Amino acid sequence: MRAIWDRKRNCGRPSPRSRPPSGGSKRPAACFAVLLPVKTVGVMGDARSYDYVCALRAVTSTDGMTAESYPFDHGFVAGVATRIINEVRGINRVVYDVTSKPPGTIEWE
Repeated sequence: MRAIWDRKRNCGRPSPRSRPPSGGSKRPAACFAVLLPVKTVGVMGDARSYDYVCALRAVTSTDGMTAESYPFDHGFVAGVATRIINEVRGINRVVYDVTSKPPGTIEWE
């Protein structure tokens, strides 16, 4: 169980190198990582792996009642995903949640 909590903590740890360049008037109202209780098959090196999924979520919102996914540049999201997979043992897949609110919620429950 401790290993799962370590993965979760490391998955969501902010890093100055992984922050997007600032610009534009919209900034994320919320930005976080979620360790999903799902394992997926992947390839690490020359071997198959069976590890966890990390979901990233960032949204813009003016009122908290509605929200849209933050339009990060694809290259930025790909770079963050690569860093998480390389630096957090036990994660082999990273996904970016683009669900708006409604129908989704800002946070994952």
